[in-house]
Amino acid sequence: MTLVLIVDDSPIDRALAGGLLEKQGGCSVVFAVDGQSALDAIRDCKPDLIVTDMQMPLMNGLELVARLRKDTNLTPVILMTATGSEELAVEALRVGASSYVAKRSLNKRLIDTARMVLASANEEREQSTLMGRLVSHCESFSLQNRTEECRSMSRYLQSSLATFWSLNRAARLRIGLAVEEALLNALYHGNLEISSELKERQDNSFYELATLRQNEHPYSERRIDVTVQTTSEETRYIIRDGGNGFDVSKLPDPTDPENISRPSGRGVMLMHAFMDSVVYNDRGNEVTLVKKRTSMD
Repeated sequence: MTLVLIVDDSPIDRALAGGLLEKQGGCSVVFAVDGQSALDAIRDCKPDLIVTDMQMPLMNGLELVARLRKDTNLTPVILMTATGSEELAVEALRVGASSYVAKRSLNKRLIDTARMVLASANEEREQSTLMGRLVSHCESFSLQNRTEECRSMSRYLQSSLATFWSLNRAARLRIGLAVEEALLNALYHGNLEISSELKERQDNSFYELATLRQNEHPYSERRIDVTVQTTSEETRYIIRDGGNGFDVSKLPDPTDPENISRPSGRGVMLMHAFMDSVVYNDRGNEVTLVKKRTSMD
């Protein structure tokens, strides 16, 4: 039976919500009078759904949702809103609440909203279980010489890892930043053949030259080929540009303090900091970034 935790400092509203969920929703319910006591109840009974008021003493609904998400507790939360709590509710939705019901509409909306949220949560759990069965996944892309495509590619790969590995946002962001830097290096230094030394200047010459070459032969015909291979153990990003490559032996040490502070060394430094392996081919026009799943634990 579905267990629902109802959090409200009003005995009348607790009884109303609890009665609806028990009689019409077929749920088992437990109660808490504020966000702080709700945290204790969540640890003890592990509810399937939380229905919470917004305005409460000690810890309000917004603070409760924020605390749960900070603790990576993904239990779905439905907000019960009253006049004067709208701004808190909007912020709570932003930080991770699943839905809301106005208190004046509990009789009409609570059961349908609860069923919808629970169905969605169950589907997410099934998807998570399915992704846990992942053996391998491979996809390839051919990008044009546009920074927007490189950044869009990075965001897409972050969302893919969220699905395949159930990574939190901070872990995905680190991997996404490393991949984005590799893509931008392939764009600017590989396909457009722009020297990193131009970044040391105080003017805008680096990006002005990039804009010019994006419409010039042979630079404009080149593409960035991206292959992503994901298994249950690792993800491998292979990024190849269409340029002439470079002498890999002359690549500056990204861990050297003198290079870290240079604008031209930032990308390589982030790639090495966030990935388990960064390997270039002999020609210097392809880099392979590897992230082990075990290193995320």
